[in-house]
Amino acid sequence: MTGARRHAQASAGSGVHRFRVRTVVFDLDGTLADAVPDIADAVDVMLKALSRPTLDVAQVRSMLGDGVHELVKRALTATGGVTEPIFTEGFARFVGQYEAHLADRSRPWPGVEEALSALEADGVQLAICTNKLDYLTRPFLDAMGWKGRFPSVVCGDTLDVRKPDPAPLLEAIRRTGVGPAAFVGDTVVDLTTARAARVPCLLMHLDEGAIVPAGADPGQVLTSFAELPDALAAL
Repeated sequence: MTGARRHAQASAGSGVHRFRVRTVVFDLDGTLADAVPDIADAVDVMLKALSRPTLDVAQVRSMLGDGVHELVKRALTATGGVTEPIFTEGFARFVGQYEAHLADRSRPWPGVEEALSALEADGVQLAICTNKLDYLTRPFLDAMGWKGRFPSVVCGDTLDVRKPDPAPLLEAIRRTGVGPAAFVGDTVVDLTTARAARVPCLLMHLDEGAIVPAGADPGQVLTSFAELPDALAAL
């Protein structure tokens, strides 16, 4: 058992909380798990089926954050343009491939389990706010071993709007029933969402190919999940 987890358990048992925040909301892809390999594979299958040039992983990564519809539009725009019929076919091919292989190569980031356990031991509520569609999010959570781990899950199609609109984040917090809250993400979309919702935000910078969101304060950016409990405790 890690020192952080022992401390959290002792704090919870004594009634003195280590974390002032009582709900922590996480983005999913790129934040809790490295999902890029399977997403990039699905983009590759889609583009080949449409006789388009393929994109490398770095290009696909740069297109993420605004949900699957925007990803497909961006991939098609970058490889020859997009019309409504092309988008419809491309979207169907992408989703068909990704739904069948959404966790072939995706993995939780190192240290995630220890960080989540430290929060749970202190009685902190865990939630998800993602732009991933619900029917892709639920099986992905199951595949990562997180079935039932997050009582509050708000997806890209849960409401009529998605991030960076603050409503999904606020809804994820509302569903836990406790506050104050913090948001942990990895992209400029997450940072913008948190600022609009007036919720403290930490950003995970775990993928060497990812770009630190413009406008992020250095103190907001973490390079490992081992840093997360102390960073949350400082909020």
